Amino acid sequence: MYPDAAVVPRGYLIDVHLITKIVTGGQTGVDRGALDAALKIGFACGGWCPDGRKAEDGVIPTIYPLQPLPGAGYSGRTLRNVIDSDGTAILHFGLLTGGSHLTAACCRKADKPYLLVDCDRHSREQTAALVAEFADEHSVSVLNIAGPRESQAPRAYSFAFDVVTRLLLDFQRERTVPEAGAG
Repeated sequence: MYPDAAVVPRGYLIDVHLITKIVTGGQTGVDRGALDAALKIGFACGGWCPDGRKAEDGVIPTIYPLQPLPGAGYSGRTLRNVIDSDGTAILHFGLLTGGSHLTAACCRKADKPYLLVDCDRHSREQTAALVAEFADEHSVSVLNIAGPRESQAPRAYSFAFDVVTRLLLDFQRERTVPEAGAG
């Protein structure tokens, strides 16, 4: 469906008008990068996090609009974010391990569409285009974004921040372009 060798041509327009919200589990790395990008742009975001707002760096700051899932740890919140979203983009770096592997398993278990993007093999621009294409193809309104924590992939935060920023800014630009013949 989306082979690692896939490259979306520059200027390829995707209709991502359906995306209304970005959700993550709030962990450091990909999750926080996605949340910070959405917050900076003023795009709706949220998701479920572990009970007590637990993350590898301590307690998830309240600036992130996440709901603690009572009695749940990392795996419980991962499954709930998969179930409550329309599709999941998993941004990984090399082998699929840990929480990223669990997320893919949860998607299969819940029969939800998901996209695996090896960010070691794709640029930020290519990754944003692949995520947009995936969201369009699967009519994703609530997009779950997952991937490794910062301690497992030191560039995960910045990569996800840039990808989601590009995805959402392109989305906002497409929404403001007048239709042909309007005016």
